[in-house]
Amino acid sequence: MELLTTTASLAGIDCDLLAIGVRQGQLDAALAVLGADLASDFAAAARLDELEGKVATIAAWPSLGRLAATRLAVVGLGEGSDDEIRRAAGAVASLARSKGAARVVLAFGELDASRSQAAVEGVEAGRYRYDGYKAADARKADIASLAFAGPVQAQAFTRARAIAEGQRLARDLVNGPPADIYPETLADAAAELAAMGLTVEVWDQDRIRAEGMGGITAVGQGSPRGARFVHMRWTPSGAPRRRLALVGKGVTFDSGGLSLKPSAGMQTMRCDMAGSAAVIGAMRAIAELQPDVEVHGIFGAVENMNDGNAYKLGDILRMYNGKTVEIHNTDAEGRLVLADCLTYADRLGVEAIVDLATLTGAAVVALGSDYTALFSPDDALANNLLASAQDAGEGLWRMPLNEGYKDLLKAEWGTMKNVGGPEAGSITAALFLKEFVEATPWAHLDIAGPAFRDKAWRHFAPGGTGAMVSTLVRWILS
Repeated sequence: MELLTTTASLAGIDCDLLAIGVRQGQLDAALAVLGADLASDFAAAARLDELEGKVATIAAWPSLGRLAATRLAVVGLGEGSDDEIRRAAGAVASLARSKGAARVVLAFGELDASRSQAAVEGVEAGRYRYDGYKAADARKADIASLAFAGPVQAQAFTRARAIAEGQRLARDLVNGPPADIYPETLADAAAELAAMGLTVEVWDQDRIRAEGMGGITAVGQGSPRGARFVHMRWTPSGAPRRRLALVGKGVTFDSGGLSLKPSAGMQTMRCDMAGSAAVIGAMRAIAELQPDVEVHGIFGAVENMNDGNAYKLGDILRMYNGKTVEIHNTDAEGRLVLADCLTYADRLGVEAIVDLATLTGAAVVALGSDYTALFSPDDALANNLLASAQDAGEGLWRMPLNEGYKDLLKAEWGTMKNVGGPEAGSITAALFLKEFVEATPWAHLDIAGPAFRDKAWRHFAPGGTGAMVSTLVRWILS
């Protein structure tokens, strides 16, 4: 998508969709730029559709030759905050895709650097569609050019595009069917980023087993598609200002193992690698933005499947850090994969580790689908992530990490069980992971709610959302 600016009169701009942003209660003022007659007529149409500036409310009408644009849209900007601009721009892009509008113009007034970035991010997210498996005649045209009418900060486009491309990559990986996205191909997607300047190391299943990663080995051994362990690294040219690590869960399909999921519960389990997809997407953005921060992106990729080699209830696994885990549910597999990755990251000597995983349904029960659950014993790290999420417009809510609940993980034979029972499921999962980070400041992001949408939500099409990519990149750059 080409990014442009224009100073032409709005009525004379030749495009497929002209979108005018309206702040709350300022409909007449926003449309006045069209001239008195046009403004009056389109304002009347907007009021019939009850458009008075509420954020992301939108309607569009054919211009019938009264404008050079084929269609005019009016979209609410609310009070005009960064996130309101982002949501409004996303609504315009989603509308443009539904209409096949290739040339789009945004008239949102003067936008500073952060609002310019937010607008581009919103358009990029809103225009996304995963339609490669649809018939060619069933696909709507993508936006080919986006022009801003009015003053904008064009330098903000670079960061916005990098974040958006990382988010797009994450969404493509999550949306890919499990016949296409499995441990080897997920590792290949990470390896391709070496062309952008990342160093990428991939271990196969034999190496994983030889290194003593008992969690990844066990979860992956029921599938003929061997597990992979991936370590991506961005190293700046000078001395790094900080050294950070991202760790992702990469279960490319989760049948539940011997603790088999019902059919309905398996339908969207291609999304169980959304944590690793977010790490890959964030690392792509970092490779493009080239910050003075050393960043490590780590994930284990497995299929949790069943055959005669599948790991079993009652197995006792020896993990990468030497602790033993008694298996009480083979569908609590993501924490086993993450645990080995966290131990590896902890030994790198970084200043902070953030892991991401579609880990528990309990997080969705607690917070719904709009929020990621944040667990961390480190206040400074938690607060920095919360601030980055607010800037990115992503829902993030800090949850308690009650050490008293560790008793729920006590095992008869091993160091601990891999589940804590029916209560506090997301908390006990986080406490389990905490056992694999010795001293490094650490945070766990349970993205089970927002990582995948069964239905369209706001300006996001159904499917993967690229949850937390934008937050992670902002945190790294901060």
